[in-house]
Amino acid sequence: MKKIMTYGTFDLLHPGHINLLRRAKEMGDYLIVGVSTDEFNHKKNKKAYHPYKSRKIIVEAIRYVDKVIPEADWDQKVDDIIRYDIDIFVIGDDWKGTFDFLKRYCDVTYLPRTSGVSSSKIKKDREKN
Repeated sequence: MKKIMTYGTFDLLHPGHINLLRRAKEMGDYLIVGVSTDEFNHKKNKKAYHPYKSRKIIVEAIRYVDKVIPEADWDQKVDDIIRYDIDIFVIGDDWKGTFDFLKRYCDVTYLPRTSGVSSSKIKKDREKN
């Protein structure tokens, strides 16, 4: 069984999130998604509209996702890859090169973002109205 892993905040779910998860799942048999906790988002100076528990429920409901785990800090990725025997780490190409250090443990793939949509854009658009 080929296992895939990705991480994100997954706030204000949009087609870009779904495309990432669908394409990640197409790369293997089992997709694990690390969803950033509220505490971790605070450390990143990132504010999510929905609390972690709600975002976890939403991501768990997506048919491409097999398991959701909390992402509590930047450094847990290596431990998660080893613990869950991950074959491929997948993330958006806006992070290109950032996670190359994980290539010691698994394949790393940077997927192109869906153009024209992002949580940041949604938040900015809401502020205008």
